[in-house]
Amino acid sequence: MDNASPAFTLQQVEQVKAGTRALDGISLSVPQGQITVLIGPSGAGKSALLRLLNRLDDPTAGKIRYRGQRINDIPVRTLRRRVGFVFQTPVAFPGTVRDNLALAASIAEVPADKIDDRIGSSARLADIDDELLDRPADRLSGGQLQRVTIARALMTGPETLLMDEPTASLDPETAATIGQTIACLSSQRGLTVVMASHRIAEAKELAGHAVMLDKGKVVEAGPATQLFESSHPRLRAFLSRVG
Repeated sequence: MDNASPAFTLQQVEQVKAGTRALDGISLSVPQGQITVLIGPSGAGKSALLRLLNRLDDPTAGKIRYRGQRINDIPVRTLRRRVGFVFQTPVAFPGTVRDNLALAASIAEVPADKIDDRIGSSARLADIDDELLDRPADRLSGGQLQRVTIARALMTGPETLLMDEPTASLDPETAATIGQTIACLSSQRGLTVVMASHRIAEAKELAGHAVMLDKGKVVEAGPATQLFESSHPRLRAFLSRVG
């Protein structure tokens, strides 16, 4: 399937959790092979939307397709190999960085004779120095650990990477270097990235496509250069508050 086809298509998607409507009639196409950034105020539905895209949650109503196939028709294990997820707060498993990546390989059922090569390639893609591979993961800086979580997600060889505020807990300089890594992954591998961000400068820098959510609805969506110049009053009001 070529990159002209959407990675995800959502039709009238709703999500209600604990009596709260997190998503309200979302219809949206997410393009393949580029970075789509989700923006909007806290509670807008960004994380709720991301969690639907590899079935950490299922929608209350509506349909989601991944590369033209109904997402519910794809076995969850298969979907999560194809669609990786990087959470906001990086978590280290016990052991070294290499151990963390090897564990991800075993879960993904990477053949034993391919694991070392996969660790090396995933580490390079995430810009992890070789010297870090044998360091205990719990002794890494926040930025280093976030790179490990990115590499761990890459161990399955995903087509798409979902990222929920991956730089939120990092200082601006470290966040910028992580952003460069994300940009390289998309441009060099043709990886589709769907990323929630509260950093508007980051969103403008990285996004090829952008979506603004507010109160569980899509306010505006489209090419990032057009969206950030849009005169939509809710978008302008949000950007003026955070920009």
